[in-house]
This record gives sequence, C-alpha cells and structure tokens, in this order.
Amino acid sequence: MLMDLHVIYTRSDRILLSRRPYESWRHIQDDVADYMASLGPWSSAETIEYLSQEHPELNPSASHQVGTFLASAELLVELRLERNR
Repeated sequence: MLMDLHVIYTRSDRILLSRRPYESWRHIQDDVADYMASLGPWSSAETIEYLSQEHPELNPSASHQVGTFLASAELLVELRLERNR
C-alpha cells in the first residue's frame, strides 16, 4: 500500500510523522499548534531514507519507527530521539 507521509517539525523541538492527507503546509499548520516546518508527502521509503540520513539520533531507528507507525491506526505520532548523543 502506498502511503504519503509528512515529517513535521515543531517549535518545541519535536519531530512528528503524519499520514493525514494534507493539501498544503498551511493545513498542517492549522492542525499542529506549534508547527515550524514540514516535508512531504513522501513514500515510506523516502521518509525512512530522509530520517536515517538527517536524524541518526532516532532510537529506535527510522525504519523501525516508520514501520511501527504504518502498522498502527494512529494518524500522527512523535518520533523518539536519543537526546544524549
């Protein structure tokens, strides 16, 4: 199944992953109170590649977190980071 994902950055230093079908970044901004920036929509492979390269501090790995998210019914999750790297 093809899934369009958005990576969302917040002013509170969180990274969110969403599968909601946003029409533009303005709709994401309306949905996420402390929205700062977003990327996507991307396929799961593109999302994993980006997150693996740009955020090696993800723990568990980008692949694991994206896979777990896709297997869930959640529409929006916060990615977990290892902050003490």
